Amino acid sequence: MTAVLEKSFVDTAGRPTGGGRRLPSQWLAVIPFFFYLGIFLLLPTLIVVGGAFFDRNGLGFSNLLIMNKPFVISAYLNSVILAAITAIAGAVLGAVLAYAVVSGNPNGVFRRLVTSACGVLAQFGGVTLAFAFIATIGSAGFVYLWLKQHGLDVYAHGLWLYDLRGLELVYTYFQIPLMVLVFLPALDGIRPQWREATESLGGNTWQYWRYVAGPLLAPAFFGATLLLFANAFSAYATAAALVNQGSVIASLLIANTMTSEVGLHDPGIASALALVMVVMVATVMVLYTVLQRRTARWLR
Repeated sequence: MTAVLEKSFVDTAGRPTGGGRRLPSQWLAVIPFFFYLGIFLLLPTLIVVGGAFFDRNGLGFSNLLIMNKPFVISAYLNSVILAAITAIAGAVLGAVLAYAVVSGNPNGVFRRLVTSACGVLAQFGGVTLAFAFIATIGSAGFVYLWLKQHGLDVYAHGLWLYDLRGLELVYTYFQIPLMVLVFLPALDGIRPQWREATESLGGNTWQYWRYVAGPLLAPAFFGATLLLFANAFSAYATAAALVNQGSVIASLLIANTMTSEVGLHDPGIASALALVMVVMVATVMVLYTVLQRRTARWLR
């Protein structure tokens, strides 16, 4: 009887079972991550949702009616245009740079230099990035003054650095290195044997990219472009440092609704605006995940 009881608590490998199913030890390592995720992502999202649907009269949709206002529509439209332009420009230029890196020595100095620089520049944003552009091509920047002394006035038709055109330039600056980091693994997954097989069957370079490499890289490229779109659409600090007047994009409109001192302060409306942004970014990220899964099938 004792032997039977002892056997019930020992598995086939001779390890004690504890008399029931236990949580795998691997999950213990991710408990701090789930705690961090809950505090800094899920909890703020719940606060935003609660603030958007609850007003002074209780549960309702009055805060969401702000989305019908022309200035709100204009701010979100500007954000979409800004994110789309910088995402496409960053994706194309970043893909070209990533292809140049892949074409070289995989262990060469050029690859290590570019990937290291992209890792730094992709995270170089916020106030520091805005200051860097102001100090270089601002109205008193040394590059602008040097160009002006040599007969080229880039601000002859207006000081565009501090409006949407300036944000397009600044955002593209950090979109390109991010694209390199995201798209590089997909390019590394392209095997040289596939091109050799195409050539052995009589195909040329155009046919290789049209029928082999292009379709394989398309999900990764469009997925990375969506990631860049979400990155630009939700950016705030750089725009806040460059654009001092008005709410030209959605993130600035939300901030001004929270901090306005001229009667526009309304946390409920700010939560409603933020909820719309959260839904849009979440939708883009879901599409990005779907495309990444398609890419992962042939990268294995």
